Amino acid sequence: QVQLVESGGGLVETGGSLRLSCAASGGRISTWIVGWYRQVPGNQRSLVAQILGGGTTIYSPSARGRFTIARDNAQNAVYLQMTRLKPDDTAVYYCAGRQGLEYENEWGQGTQVTVSA
Repeated sequence: QVQLVESGGGLVETGGSLRLSCAASGGRISTWIVGWYRQVPGNQRSLVAQILGGGTTIYSPSARGRFTIARDNAQNAVYLQMTRLKPDDTAVYYCAGRQGLEYENEWGQGTQVTVSA
């Protein structure tokens, strides 16, 4: 079974950048649908960015133009490059992936991103 592990979170000032990594083990995710989600306490988890099997990318309105999702097949990983970060971006960020629409997501454990004002 594929396991996903996120890393790269941390504390950053407003306007700063972070790169989150989602590393997979136990199988290849090069053709998977992989997304980054975020959640703040009291709110539902929401999609930030997603990359489809063919490479098409999807972004939430708040992420578009600031965040970039990319796949590195050699590393069996998916990254989320976040720039021009705002305090509203503070959340736990989760990586989730699945083989196709008919499958359930496999979730990572999450990584905390905190953006100070």
